[in-house]
Amino acid sequence: MNAATPFTRLADAEWVRVGTIDDIPRQGARCVKTDGPTIAVFRTEDDRIFAMQDNCPHRQGPLSQGIVHGNCVTCPLHNWVLSLETGLAQGADEGSVPTYAVRLEGRTIHLNLQNSPAA
Repeated sequence: MNAATPFTRLADAEWVRVGTIDDIPRQGARCVKTDGPTIAVFRTEDDRIFAMQDNCPHRQGPLSQGIVHGNCVTCPLHNWVLSLETGLAQGADEGSVPTYAVRLEGRTIHLNLQNSPAA
């Protein structure tokens, strides 16, 4: 999985296969290009997978290049901290990014691109 990774549509049109958990280092991220925004797919230290739009709400920094810690990612441009679960900025900062539902089947990662809960 990388910035040019195409996704594979499944029979269930809402879910797309985007790679495996092994494609993402612990506390790291990979990007998935879609017909719309680029989506950052994150893996936490304890192997939880989260997905959100790859743009910080502050100055559109690439969240996929940020530091993953706990259930959060810190934007590499101005240190905004965003919840991987909700997409909401933490602390005194205000703003949010859309998150995407994720499911694991074995080690394969699937994203729901049609039913993105807006954070």
